[in-house]
Amino acid sequence: MPNSSLYNKVLGCLLAAEIGDAMGAPAENKTYLEILAEIGEISDFSGSGTDDSALKHILCDAIERGQGYPTADGWAEAWLASEEQFFHGMFWFPVMNSFWRIRAEGIAPREAGTGNMASSSSAMCISPMGLINAANPRQAALETYELAGLIHHNFSRDGACSMAAAVAAAFCPGATVETVLRAAVDTLPPKSAGVMRGFIETTLTLARESGDFATFRERYYADRILPGIAMPDARETVPVALALFYLADGEPRRAILSGANFGRDADTIASMAGSLAGALRGASALPEAWVEKMRASGKRDQGALAASLVQVIQRRAADMVQIADAIQALAG
Repeated sequence: MPNSSLYNKVLGCLLAAEIGDAMGAPAENKTYLEILAEIGEISDFSGSGTDDSALKHILCDAIERGQGYPTADGWAEAWLASEEQFFHGMFWFPVMNSFWRIRAEGIAPREAGTGNMASSSSAMCISPMGLINAANPRQAALETYELAGLIHHNFSRDGACSMAAAVAAAFCPGATVETVLRAAVDTLPPKSAGVMRGFIETTLTLARESGDFATFRERYYADRILPGIAMPDARETVPVALALFYLADGEPRRAILSGANFGRDADTIASMAGSLAGALRGASALPEAWVEKMRASGKRDQGALAASLVQVIQRRAADMVQIADAIQALAG
């Protein structure tokens, strides 16, 4: 398994996301000008990430609990099993609101996200849903829609669907940066998810016109695509992560560094851009020094987690073969 392309891509997605999370953490809530003045250009990281990675690991627990088929109920159970992390307040308001709704009020997990404020909390951790639906972006978006309902019932939910679909598309035969970006948009319903589609398309247009990271960053801040939004949410982070993935040509190192140095919700942007690039190019495309540092400092064995998710992918693929065989038999 360690020598397989599938394992390399799964591990790449996990490692690049966690490295991006750690790399962008010092720049969170800073503009790029504040980053340059206070930190300088970010080129390295320490630690093992923030709540983005913690919530992603809990999602992986839910995948295991569901034997490869996670549900909102299963993710809620995984949350309750990780109570200590929630009690210490390490998660953002929408996650904490949903946690207390299911724990103290008995709200059905599928409905727990009703009324929550917009954020990136579901999109930032959702890449495992793309992994277990490898090469099946439409199914990744459909399954994510249920799970993300635990946190959001607005366009933030659509952002999670877009990210999961993009990760899944990175595993399709002959996948390219453009096919990944196309899946991120095409799997969103034009009317029901029109808000998220609109921001993704606008931001990608700006990236294509800009041609390079520095120009895009400057123009994005100047144009302020989301005027009046004090705290970045999925309308910003998902489109920007996709744009940086495009500008980096899917190369993990460039995607992570540009995300960290973009500012705003830098840890989330770098993590999501990294997860896409890591899924497309694989762990072998990451700098060896970064991989070794994360192995030494990470809170979860990413190699073991990748191996577990590969087994889930293979089991689900076998299930699809059985379904196809059953249909063929009925068709006669």
